[in-house]
Amino acid sequence: MSIHNEAKKGEIAKVVLMPGDPLRAKYIAENFLENPKLVNQTRNVLAYTGTYQGKEISVMASGMGMPSMGIYSYELYQFYDVDTIIRIGSCGSYVPDLNLLDLVLVNESFTFGNFAEQMSGEKCDTVKASEETNQAIEQTAKKKAIPYRKTNVLCGEIFDAYNFNLENYIRKIPKQKEIQCAEMESFALFYTAKMLHKKAACLLTVTDFITNHSDAKKLTTEEREKSLNTMIQLALESAIQVK
Repeated sequence: MSIHNEAKKGEIAKVVLMPGDPLRAKYIAENFLENPKLVNQTRNVLAYTGTYQGKEISVMASGMGMPSMGIYSYELYQFYDVDTIIRIGSCGSYVPDLNLLDLVLVNESFTFGNFAEQMSGEKCDTVKASEETNQAIEQTAKKKAIPYRKTNVLCGEIFDAYNFNLENYIRKIPKQKEIQCAEMESFALFYTAKMLHKKAACLLTVTDFITNHSDAKKLTTEEREKSLNTMIQLALESAIQVK
């Protein structure tokens, strides 16, 4: 039990699915898990534990941004003996051939921020997902015939749409990083897992276009919450393969 999580030791599974939105956590628990139990509602950051095809799985919100993800992932790993966290969230596309509702598996996460230096004193701007966990996801996606793209992402500290100088910001992204989309939590998750010798992965669904498709359909808040079932199912099917 921590100051941010009222769950008792043993009430959270070894594998945790982590959406940003508490309501998405609730949606996943109620629609995909068997016998889900609410184990945390401190600060309304909802966490549930249930089973999926006989394996105990937890789903817990992370909130938005690296500081929030850093807190909750650290506590899950360190205080609740969680082995693997799979973030499931949304991202914005930087490239014209990454379309609305396409599925992304993150290979590396790059940031302009100082999360790593503040956490450990290390100057680090890029961190990889767990190869073992990514392999489980890729094998599951192939078995289930679920299309996805494995690529690198920018983990930002500001929602791109609110950036006052977005074009200049994007120009600063190192070309060699081969960034194709942006989100706000993966670096903190991957780096925390690295420091604690745990495993982490990140699955994303494209819900916005940052530099292209300006006339494309926009997802509503409700669609953002409920239309990501393919990603959720892939995460769950992969989670039961994780040792």
